[in-house]
Amino acid sequence: MAEATRRQLLMAAQEIFAESGLEGARIDAIAKRAGVNKQLVYHYFESKDGLYSAVLEKVYSEIRNREADLHLDALPAEEAMRRLIEFSYDYLRDNRDFVRLLADENVHGGRHMTASETVQQINNPTIELISKTLARGVDEGLFRKGIDPLHFYLSIAGMSFFYFANIHTISRAFARAFDTAEAQDERRAHIVDLAMNGIRLRPNA
Repeated sequence: MAEATRRQLLMAAQEIFAESGLEGARIDAIAKRAGVNKQLVYHYFESKDGLYSAVLEKVYSEIRNREADLHLDALPAEEAMRRLIEFSYDYLRDNRDFVRLLADENVHGGRHMTASETVQQINNPTIELISKTLARGVDEGLFRKGIDPLHFYLSIAGMSFFYFANIHTISRAFARAFDTAEAQDERRAHIVDLAMNGIRLRPNA
C-alpha cells in the first residue's frame, strides 16, 4: 500500500512538474491529482524539492531501463548503434514530459541532480554500452577509431532534445510545421543518417 501511494505521488508530480515547472507546481495540486492527503508528500519526500528530485530519478531510470530492454550488446555493432539512435529520438517523441522536466531542471542549474546519489549510477551504463559497441564496430572494420562515447551520446541526444524542446519556436521561426508526424519522421531519418555516417569508417581513413 505504501509503495503504491508513493508511485501515485510520483506519477502525479511528474505530470504537474512537466506542466508547471518546479516553481509553478503546488503540493496541494499534486496530492489532489494523486488522490492522497498532501501530508503524505512530506512523509515520503520531505519537501517539494525532495519530490522533484525523486521524479528526476524516476524518469532517468525509466529511459535507461527501456534502453537496457533493447539488448544492444546482443546485436551486430552497426545495428546496435542504429537502434540506439532511433530509440533516443523515439523516446523523446513519445515522452515530452522528459524533455520539459530536463529543461526545467537546467533552469535551476541542475541542483537537484547534483544532490542525487543515484543519477550518475543510473546513466553510466549507457556510456559504457556505447563504448563497447563502438569498440566492436572498430574491430569489425565498420567504425572509425577515436570516437568519444560520451560526446557521441551527447550528440545524438542533443539533436533530438533540441528538436522537441524547441519544436514550436522553430516552426514559427522557419515557417514550417515541425510538429507533424511527417516532419518528425523526416527529422528522425536525418538524425539517424547523420549520426551513423559520423561513426562509419571513412574511405582511405
